[in-house]
Amino acid sequence: MKITLLLFSIFFLLLPIGTTAQIAGCPDPLASNFNPSATQNDGSCTYNPESIAPTSSFNLAGNLLETSGLITWNNQIWTHNDSDDNNIYALDTTNGTLFQSYPLVGVSNSDWEEISQDADFVYVGDFGNNSNGNRTDLKILRIDKNSILGGSPLIETINFSYSNQIDFAPAGPNNTDFDCEAFIVSSDSIFLFTKQWTSKKTTVYSLSKTPGTHIAQLKSTFDVQGLITGATYFESKKLVTLCGYTNLLQPFIYLLYDFHKHDFFGGNKRKVTISRPFHQVEGIASTNGLKYYISNEYSSQPLFITTQQKLLIFNLGGFLEGYLNNVVTQTETQKKNTDLLFPNPSNDFIHIKTDKYHLPVNFQIINRLGQIVMKGKLTQENQDIDISGLAVGMHIVNIGNDILLSFKWMKK
Repeated sequence: MKITLLLFSIFFLLLPIGTTAQIAGCPDPLASNFNPSATQNDGSCTYNPESIAPTSSFNLAGNLLETSGLITWNNQIWTHNDSDDNNIYALDTTNGTLFQSYPLVGVSNSDWEEISQDADFVYVGDFGNNSNGNRTDLKILRIDKNSILGGSPLIETINFSYSNQIDFAPAGPNNTDFDCEAFIVSSDSIFLFTKQWTSKKTTVYSLSKTPGTHIAQLKSTFDVQGLITGATYFESKKLVTLCGYTNLLQPFIYLLYDFHKHDFFGGNKRKVTISRPFHQVEGIASTNGLKYYISNEYSSQPLFITTQQKLLIFNLGGFLEGYLNNVVTQTETQKKNTDLLFPNPSNDFIHIKTDKYHLPVNFQIINRLGQIVMKGKLTQENQDIDISGLAVGMHIVNIGNDILLSFKWMKK
């Protein structure tokens, strides 16, 4: 009986998400309403207020007064200013020291507010729109990475407009919900996160990565109770980290993680205050999802409050390490399934690779009730198993004493 219960437990640990009946709730142990029985994240997690201080802070060069976006690439941090200056700058990751500037020849900087990237390109968002909210020349510059390092940047333009903006009458300074200072680039799309001055929310729009003229399609809106100014994305880890500040220049970080596909607000949403008041944070970047770089621009406020332009470094391991470790574990399990057992889902046969094991080796197929429904020996390095006699549904294969692989048998 104990063996059956153990197999039953292992079975459900190995099942791909969505293959069995799910228990909706909050699966994050860090949440105040954590439900240990939850197997499907319904986005309901709530968190106690938290604040975090930077582990280190460095003043940036005098020509980076208006740093407005960050990425990490080529073992450096890259940034830019938000107006007039058409250079992008490479910085030292340890202290923010300026390495080199790279002019983007042939383009102008109307209001560069964000920088992002994929494997081949750097993207610069010329879409700041806070002066009147009525720009009709919103664009993103796409620059080939190799051409930047070669000294002759190849620049293409992605022009866009918002699908739901129909009124282009001047709204006045800082009085529009069609401003934007943050975006991310996925494997197939660009996603904008707006800076909404009137509602203090952010709206996600999706946009093509292809140069040309496009309509940014509205996807969803979330009440961040502040102004979003930067974003960074780990697509394989389902993690988006935003930065922003309130009307009183209280900076914060917003963690969005464990979401489905591109439903960024459908998973965990955790706001963490940065314990540096009067810092107008503008850019955010990370190499691993744990260590983050955030930049703030120079600002001078009433009552003689002046804040220098800085690079702030944070460790968010206390908030994300457990989640990221779990994502890696799940990914490795899925890769092992793909490498050793296919096709999945299966019809009539499964193919098992056993080239890494001493042959012959015993195998068992176990159903979702923990019952052994087939057993035998694997005698070849690549062997087909006829499963046409099994009941439709999820099963696991136990090879030897410790190799457990899940598959779904569909055809009947």
